[in-house]
Amino acid sequence: MSKTYPNFKYAVSGGYEINLAETGSGPAVVFIHGSGPGASGASNFRLNAGAFAAAGYRVILPDLIGYGASSKPEGIDYTLDLFTDTLMDALRQHGITQASFVGNSLGGGIALQIALNQPDFVKNLVLMAPGCIEELKTYMAMPGISKMMSNFGTPAFTIEEQRRLITHLVFDPHFVTDELVAERYAVARTQTKDMLIRMRTPNLQPRLGEITKPILGFWGIHDEFCPKQGAQYFLDQCPDVRFMFFTKVAHWVQVERSKEFNDYSIGFLNQHR
Repeated sequence: MSKTYPNFKYAVSGGYEINLAETGSGPAVVFIHGSGPGASGASNFRLNAGAFAAAGYRVILPDLIGYGASSKPEGIDYTLDLFTDTLMDALRQHGITQASFVGNSLGGGIALQIALNQPDFVKNLVLMAPGCIEELKTYMAMPGISKMMSNFGTPAFTIEEQRRLITHLVFDPHFVTDELVAERYAVARTQTKDMLIRMRTPNLQPRLGEITKPILGFWGIHDEFCPKQGAQYFLDQCPDVRFMFFTKVAHWVQVERSKEFNDYSIGFLNQHR
């Protein structure tokens, strides 16, 4: 199971609560998880947080609205502004005034939105198959999307369905442990299906050239959710960017190549410390 870190809850706009976990001390690094049944900050970065803390960083692990131990409202659209605004509100209450951002999938899209809207808050970005850089029809045509169809959000959703969904996120299924499945299933049973079917995110690709902060990116070439062509958008438009590709890796580079991800990312952050 994920290591237990001190947790903090903050009341944010809209009457919601956002949960943050924290470990380590030093410059702040905010890890933003992706979407999907059972996702949470501590779970998605269970193989990374300790290494960054050991390297001298203050690791912040938020649960986005709709996920983890944060509020899970029903009957609303889960927009990129909702994710971003509630997260930033909680971070400021937590005393964070500037941070590096590490984001996977939806979390990468949120990090990009923050960098575009509040550039002074962002030191640099580490992105793993970031979302929100394609039109919706492009994402919907990806093979992983159809494989994620399930009974999520209903009483019929089972732990075996949870296992199947996680397996599509990795190339090597041995990373899908019983502990990880149980941890995410416990969260998934508390979530509303609105956080998936009513998610509304824009295509930020036309604005990527506005981001001048240093960027380190990662992509698994077997990713079935975010097309790897997205890396080229950054390389073409952003002034300070580098991307790495991994064979036999799918959507979760930070899991399947955790040591390399940790080493390269910490080295990057140290360069821009």
